[in-house]
Amino acid sequence: MCGIIGYVGEREAAPILLDGLARLEYRGYDSVGIAVLEENGGISIHKRVGKLDGLTSRLSEGTPSGHQGIGHTRWATHGKPSDINAHPHTDCTGDVVVIHNGIVENYQELKQQLLAAGHKFASETDTEVIAHLVEDRLREGKDLHGALEKTVEILAGAHAILVMARREPGTIVAARAGNAGGVVVGYGHEESYLASDLPALLPHTRRVVFLDNGDVVRVTAGRAVYRNRGRAVERSPQQIAYDPVSAAKGSFKHFMQKEIAEQPESILNTLRARALFSESRVELEDLKLSRSQLKNVKRVVLVGMGTSLHAATIGRHYIERVAGIPAEVENASEMRYREAIIGPETLFVSLTQSGETVDTLAAMEMAKEKDCPQVTVCNVVGSQATRVADGVIYTRCGPEIGVASTKTYVAAIGALYLLACYMGQERGVIDRERMGGLLAPLARLPYLAGEVVHRGGDYERLAQEFYRYEDFLFLGRGLQYPVAMEGALKLKEVSYIHAEGYPAGEMKHGPIALIDREMPVVALVQQDGIHEKMMSNIEQVRAREGIVISVATEGDEEVANKSDHVVYVPKITDLLAPVLTSIPLQLLAYHIAVRRGCDVDQPRNLAKTVTVE
Repeated sequence: MCGIIGYVGEREAAPILLDGLARLEYRGYDSVGIAVLEENGGISIHKRVGKLDGLTSRLSEGTPSGHQGIGHTRWATHGKPSDINAHPHTDCTGDVVVIHNGIVENYQELKQQLLAAGHKFASETDTEVIAHLVEDRLREGKDLHGALEKTVEILAGAHAILVMARREPGTIVAARAGNAGGVVVGYGHEESYLASDLPALLPHTRRVVFLDNGDVVRVTAGRAVYRNRGRAVERSPQQIAYDPVSAAKGSFKHFMQKEIAEQPESILNTLRARALFSESRVELEDLKLSRSQLKNVKRVVLVGMGTSLHAATIGRHYIERVAGIPAEVENASEMRYREAIIGPETLFVSLTQSGETVDTLAAMEMAKEKDCPQVTVCNVVGSQATRVADGVIYTRCGPEIGVASTKTYVAAIGALYLLACYMGQERGVIDRERMGGLLAPLARLPYLAGEVVHRGGDYERLAQEFYRYEDFLFLGRGLQYPVAMEGALKLKEVSYIHAEGYPAGEMKHGPIALIDREMPVVALVQQDGIHEKMMSNIEQVRAREGIVISVATEGDEEVANKSDHVVYVPKITDLLAPVLTSIPLQLLAYHIAVRRGCDVDQPRNLAKTVTVE
């Protein structure tokens, strides 16, 4: 959720940078910094761990003077929060300065190459690698624009990057790669701005360009030159409306569409400072349960409602398979009305986007009366659920305006994965080597989620064909069964189409009677241990002349040959595949609802938070 701000023009840069960072504080961060190119040609860098007011206090006697600069609020991924690890970062010479949002997945390999070539590193971050790579490309004769282009080509992962250098005064270059982490260019009169989000720009300009995936832009005072994968491209500024709602939507038609697109960054924000990739360790700063309490846990009960219940069902697999603890899933509203056998040896895990869901809060109160240690997974700081629970894992998604939860759902899955890893770590059942194997695919997840989001045209074409149908069946097994339930729920919520999510093994115990040409079947087929079972289900649907829409792993030609339509997602471990397979179902529901003329952000009869029974 890092905040990014840049300015080049005729005014003093530092006050604009500090004001922009203040407007981005809602994104959450653990350290802050600015860099200003001064009139004498030097770069003045000021950064520190903690909040922005700490930096502004340090600068109270005078800010650096200069007409261009970049600023950053960091939420740690690689390297603990500290003054040294705060952004901006520089190269060996201090000529290049960089700020960055994302994960450089191959940074260890790149860092070893750079160290072997004589580069010296000051921080523990993956971001510093970028500064040294840009330095090398400048030495090869590239200008700053070309140096960043060449650097982005060898970075694995999803990134938003800003760079400036002493040798090119009056210039800032920026890149967006991998469909995660936005960059907005703002056009003023003889001045230009860059930011990660609109609030930092709106006091100064409403003429903006949102960078596309692959864009690398060179920004000077009042002008911007765009390239994408080596080709010059035109990007025409759009006028953002003055009203807050339109401004918040940015370039998207609906909040639901925007929030689906934000999911790669939401996943990344959930991981920040928690998944310590270089140390093969997990830290959960607000859990507040001791190692002895976690070792005493004999059973885990997860509760939620609606989308949160589906995420909890995925979490059950994580607790059992990763942490090795028996786990159950309960519908919060039903749990209240039976004599649940829970107590001090039961870890009670609640999931609630808002932290105010009445049934979930009632279940939490019941668990409190029975002395259960409690953890809640929640998006809203200070909500009632976070006050009742002993520990919290915040999903850090920022406001979710659309009634149908999207980004908070995938972030909750990520949070539960981290919880399972942490419990296994603290209970001593996961060693460093295994933890490294569990975290490595997690580092790649934001990038892969961005790849799925980027394929929006596929889902729009499917919507065109299927928006008139009135019934859908979603089938999945294992970890994909709760995804099937969530896919059906999304379609019901926003398009008002009747849809059911079923475990595929149950198909012959009733739902098969409904299958015909009027009820499309969405099959979630991954290349895992139950692939052949799902293929059998597809054959059974086809034998009854049913229409099959499959969500499959890239390269699975068998599924394509036996389905009427197939949507592919990238290969990842089966534990994390539910994140990637959920996104196509969200987008399919969204585009079908739009085609049907439904209000996707405020569906009829629904509320964002259910506060009455």
